[in-house]
Amino acid sequence: MECDLLVSGRILVPSAKDEPIKEGAVAIKGDTIIESGEKTALAAKYLASKVLHRPSGLIMPGMINAHTHSPMVLFRGLADDLPLKTWLEEHIFPREARLTPELIALATRLACAEMIRSGTTAFVDMYFFEDVMAETASEIGLRGWYGEGLFDFPSPAFKNGFEAIDATRRYAERFAGHPLVSIVMAPHTPYTCSTELLKQAADAARELEIPIIIHVSETRGEVDDSVRNYGATPVGYLDAIGFLRPDVLAIHGVHLSQEDISILRKRGVSLCHCPESNLKLGSGICPTWQLHQAGVNICLGTDGAASNNDLDMLGEMDFAAKLPKGVQEDSSIISAAQVLAMATVNGARAMGRIDLGVLEAGFKADLVILDLDRPGLTPCYNPVSHIVYAARGGDVSDVVVAGRVLMEDSRLVTMDQDRLIHEVSKVVSGALFPL
Repeated sequence: MECDLLVSGRILVPSAKDEPIKEGAVAIKGDTIIESGEKTALAAKYLASKVLHRPSGLIMPGMINAHTHSPMVLFRGLADDLPLKTWLEEHIFPREARLTPELIALATRLACAEMIRSGTTAFVDMYFFEDVMAETASEIGLRGWYGEGLFDFPSPAFKNGFEAIDATRRYAERFAGHPLVSIVMAPHTPYTCSTELLKQAADAARELEIPIIIHVSETRGEVDDSVRNYGATPVGYLDAIGFLRPDVLAIHGVHLSQEDISILRKRGVSLCHCPESNLKLGSGICPTWQLHQAGVNICLGTDGAASNNDLDMLGEMDFAAKLPKGVQEDSSIISAAQVLAMATVNGARAMGRIDLGVLEAGFKADLVILDLDRPGLTPCYNPVSHIVYAARGGDVSDVVVAGRVLMEDSRLVTMDQDRLIHEVSKVVSGALFPL
């Protein structure tokens, strides 16, 4: 039997729930996995056009970064150690106003290089000129969901959020059926979008049958303002206007009441946890342990590199696993397997996909390989624990998305990294950053 690609290694971790397979392999035809299991059996069964064998490799599902603002890699380290409001209004917003489609394309390439190198195979983005991002990232080979930011005020791309809704309609039509590009509706926050804008965004998303992503309850001040202005928390307010349904991904959820958590569970809303960004901006700690107990689907994101300051999902998993243990003084409150699910299959579920995040027949062929012959990964007793607590982005050796090899033996295949770094260096020496 023929296949296009046979990937094999020392250990195969098919999913967060499945038992690891020693000397495992994955057979791929086109963009889809046709079988996974023991290497010896698959090697005897399939005649592969290409074989990617890593004797020291740990094969795992590709990670899904469920929330980021990819082009913000251009602002990495630009305005650190500031409160969120100051950071946004005095430093980020003024620089974002200078962004152009050309800068967005360059920044997207830089973000893609970083994500591929650290094992991300798909990402959910909210920013500006998202059509340019979709074109750029899909040419490189990454899978993505793209949401043009909606605001009551002008963005670098549109005069207001209603124009951005119209643009989202055009994007959805333009990329319909694309194997790597999906479009989402992306109202920024309840406090930067009027009730009418939020309602129109939700109505349009449901007409188009696309997911909705929105920042919710990131800071205590946001919650206090919502209670003062609407008589309800952001979650309560969104629920009251009919916004919350299973097609919604709420981002951050740092300051949630028990009633908020109950609403999210009742409405089937997923929540994206961004622990490093939340801590760095002093926003607080999302109660992931309570959300897990309530049965809310939790996924994981890095947020933008201006508030993290990286896009390394392996490091984010480590943080997400340890944070609730320290807060609750309970080392068993969340497991490595639960966190691996957050970084893989839960993100897919949040985006309405049931064919991503698992390395089994019928799933899309998005996978990464970690090199276990590294000092920091030796020895390896528990592969899932190793992925979450020990591995870092630099341990990734190979990346495959939709059956296409994007990084092979630590070399980017679809990008010229040296040229990219040179182009970015030229930009940052220009007039984008000084005020």
